[in-house]
Amino acid sequence: KMASTAAGKQRIPKVAKVKNKAPAEVQITAEQLLREAKERELELLPPPPKQKITDEEELNDYKLRKRKGFEDNIRKNRTVISNWIKYAQWEESLKEIQRARSIYERALDVDHRNITLWLKYAEMEMKSRQVNHARNIWDRAITILPRVNQFWYKYTYMEEMLGNVAGCRQVFERWMEWEPDEQAWHSYINFELRYKEVDKARTIYERYILLFLFSLKNWIKYARFEEKHGYIAHSRKVYERAVEFFGEEHVDENLFVAFARFEETQKEFERVRVIYKYALDRIPKHQAQELFKNYTMFEKKFGDRRGIEDVIVSKRRFQYEEEVKANPHNYDAWFDYLRLVESDADPDTVREVYERAIANIPPIQEKRHWRRYIYLWINYGLYEELEVKDPERTRQVYQACLDLIPHKKFTFAKIWLLYAQFEIRQKNLQGARKVMGTAIGKCPKNKLLKGYIELELQLREFDRCRKLYEKYLEFIAIGQPRLDIKVKLLWNLYKRLLQRTQHVKVWISYAKFELSIDSPDRLQKCRQIYEEANKGMRSCEEKEERLMLLESWREFEKEFGSDSTMERVRKLLPEKVKKRRKLTAEDGSDAGWEEYYDYIFPEDAANQPNLKLLAMAKMWKRKQADDTVEQVPDKSPTAEEAALSSSSEPAAENQPENDSDNNTETETEQEKTYDDRDDDNSSSSSSSSESDSEEEEEEKKKDEEEKEKDGGGEKKEKESRSSEEEKD
Repeated sequence: KMASTAAGKQRIPKVAKVKNKAPAEVQITAEQLLREAKERELELLPPPPKQKITDEEELNDYKLRKRKGFEDNIRKNRTVISNWIKYAQWEESLKEIQRARSIYERALDVDHRNITLWLKYAEMEMKSRQVNHARNIWDRAITILPRVNQFWYKYTYMEEMLGNVAGCRQVFERWMEWEPDEQAWHSYINFELRYKEVDKARTIYERYILLFLFSLKNWIKYARFEEKHGYIAHSRKVYERAVEFFGEEHVDENLFVAFARFEETQKEFERVRVIYKYALDRIPKHQAQELFKNYTMFEKKFGDRRGIEDVIVSKRRFQYEEEVKANPHNYDAWFDYLRLVESDADPDTVREVYERAIANIPPIQEKRHWRRYIYLWINYGLYEELEVKDPERTRQVYQACLDLIPHKKFTFAKIWLLYAQFEIRQKNLQGARKVMGTAIGKCPKNKLLKGYIELELQLREFDRCRKLYEKYLEFIAIGQPRLDIKVKLLWNLYKRLLQRTQHVKVWISYAKFELSIDSPDRLQKCRQIYEEANKGMRSCEEKEERLMLLESWREFEKEFGSDSTMERVRKLLPEKVKKRRKLTAEDGSDAGWEEYYDYIFPEDAANQPNLKLLAMAKMWKRKQADDTVEQVPDKSPTAEEAALSSSSEPAAENQPENDSDNNTETETEQEKTYDDRDDDNSSSSSSSSESDSEEEEEEKKKDEEEKEKDGGGEKKEKESRSSEEEKD
């Protein structure tokens, strides 16, 4: 309400403010309200009081009210069959069978295809022991709805329970005319077997098999039925009929497994083995896993080692069959297959596989596609000759192979040679010569000519060999352009190889190849290659390889060159010197000194300043030796002078070899010893360094450092004099 003020104006009352706006801990929802109402059962009404009927008038009144309620429900919706069934069952509970029967009939008029309605109707009649009424209902039901198997099952069950075997059989016969599913037939068969009617059951099986011909399990059930009742011959006949009916197109491993197990129970082991082998020959490998498994188990139980091997062979044979079917031109698979059958099968089977294999001719007439294929013919011929020992058939194999090869495009020398060698083994020398003559006439090749010559050499027919060699030379002369093409190809290969690597062996091989070509300028080309190799290897770190090249060049000039060319190569040879270098251990400590040999090439003199110093020292020593000889001409040299002269002249014939690496010194090589402890431009004799003491070494170093400041020639001269004084 609104309050009024003293001035007569209205004012708005104050609204209470909400202080706590947080949500409540328990939220009231519609779902919660409904759940609580259900738990408290607020809407449930108490059950009505029980009514006790004490006289007939009350009973009639009760019946009238119930019937009126059922009729009202039916009148509201006639199609609701549950109302009709409830109504009929209520009348049945009051023993009002006639009224219940009337209600069911009225309901059938509404919906005669309702299965539940028929079942409830027939069950009511059977409960009431109204057999004829029930039989009448079943007849009407199977007539109206013959595809409802439930009616037939109920009907036959009722007749059998009543002991009416003939009536039950009659119902089954009416049912079978409609060709029901397999379970119906089995029910009929089991019915006959319950009354020991085996012949009638067999007749039903025959009709059943004819109806379901392609159902393998029905054949197996039929055979087991015969076996179970002791008719072994009939059972075997059923299996045989099944195998014949299905044939090779629709064959199944389960049929053969069942057949083999049947024979195994009858102790017919040979029959079992035949069945398994027959099946394995006709069923693809990927569809015969269970068959292989059972066959292996059978052989392990009743077979020997040979039987087990047969199982393995059969399995592998199936595998190869699948491979060659997938790709007939897979010749490797044919080789494996043929090796398998050759080790196990009879000659006719092997021949059949060989014929199948050679029938797969390569589709392209190129030799690379025929290389594997041709070995099928070779193996075929060898098999006929060595295993079957049939010379005439072997001859036919070779001849057929030679007729097949397109000799104008390519040929195979091995076939001609094998054919000729076969004729020689058959002591048919004339035939062998005829074969080789035909080969040379059709397609002359190096292998054919060489093979023919070797054949005549073995026969000691030298005149024929001469004639064949003449033919061979004519063939080579005719084929000279082909040789030129090969030479060009080799040139290209060498050039391409040298682009990848500058190895000394490649250069030497290239030079020898040029030397081997019969041409007027071959020596010039070979020498040119050596020149190019020497220039190309100047930057090579491996000096031994460069020396190897020069030595090969020197051998070439010795044999084919002149004095000037030999002198040219001799000037290029290096000088072999001995050096020392300091070694350092892994821990960084001093490990001593080692000697090694190095090569100094004259062409590299611009990069080696100490080479000039060595030359000047050598000249000074040689001059000193000459002066000594002039002063004492008649006196034999002392040991010291002999040692001096031997160490100063590099070209002495009896120079001692101190090469620890087994390297041979050339004529122009001068062995020198360097001490790596000095600078690159200073050198000293290793023998003097070993004889002097450490103090003398230090003094020598100081002197050498001072001498380095002087000119190169003066320095070398002083060093040489000091070394002579030390030796004296």
